[in-house]
Amino acid sequence: MSSKQPVTVIGLGPMGQAMVHALLDKGHHVTVWNRTASRADALVARGAVLAKSAEDALAANELVVLSLTDYDAMYSVLEPASHALAGRVLVNLSSDTPEKTRAGARWVSEHGGVHLTGGVTVPPSGIGQPDSSTFYSGPRQVFEAHRSTLEVLTGTDYRGEDPGLAALMYQMGMVMFWTSMLSYWQVIALADANGLTAADVLPHATDTMTGMPDFLSFYAERIDAGDHSGDVDRLAMGMASVEHVLHTNADAGVDTALPAAVAAVFRRGMDAGHAADSFSSLVELMKTAGAAGGGTTVR
Repeated sequence: MSSKQPVTVIGLGPMGQAMVHALLDKGHHVTVWNRTASRADALVARGAVLAKSAEDALAANELVVLSLTDYDAMYSVLEPASHALAGRVLVNLSSDTPEKTRAGARWVSEHGGVHLTGGVTVPPSGIGQPDSSTFYSGPRQVFEAHRSTLEVLTGTDYRGEDPGLAALMYQMGMVMFWTSMLSYWQVIALADANGLTAADVLPHATDTMTGMPDFLSFYAERIDAGDHSGDVDRLAMGMASVEHVLHTNADAGVDTALPAAVAAVFRRGMDAGHAADSFSSLVELMKTAGAAGGGTTVR
């Protein structure tokens, strides 16, 4: 009999399936459940056990990994079986906001379970890879007790007791990922309008992104010191540059929603009197939702 900790995995999308394969590869006994049971067929063929219900899946093992779309999906799946949460450690790798993860942790606790929040920083192909990582937060003692099993999935980066911290770190990464990728799509659209392919501009795009860590490091130190002085750059210079970007895209006949949004943020900084300051001063505008009429209401 295997000495490895048995695990339940609920949610068998691409990420959940990758996690089950990784656990099976390392000799763990795995119980699985998914609303569409057929998604478990290949996993059962490898030795996983398909539970008949979410309740049975919870009852099978102390350690339960959730891989669902969001926390609303968690409630939808687990509320009918909430009485089975008692004594369970629920490792919720579903994406959602820090506030929703805190509420979810309270809900699990109210039903006798313990909640660990996880934020996986890699796609399914990265599961089981030693250089992959997942943010975790929640009770440290519980995390440490199950750390070796969780490290079968990815490396672990524990961020503290607050269940919202892992979700916060994950969402920070998503802010940068989605915005950066949209900027790349914008470049490809602009390239196409000028007879160039994605392959043609890839080396330049790669070089540009490779240089970004130096900028991040430089400005982080100054921002933490409250230094937005215009000794190195000035917002007015940046305003001219982003307008050139906007006009270049407009002249090419491609969609300008993204560069126009960037220009609008710079314009707010100019209107707030920061023309002679560093463009890092825009951080101060972003600290208040809807400042100067900008931003979008979240419902």
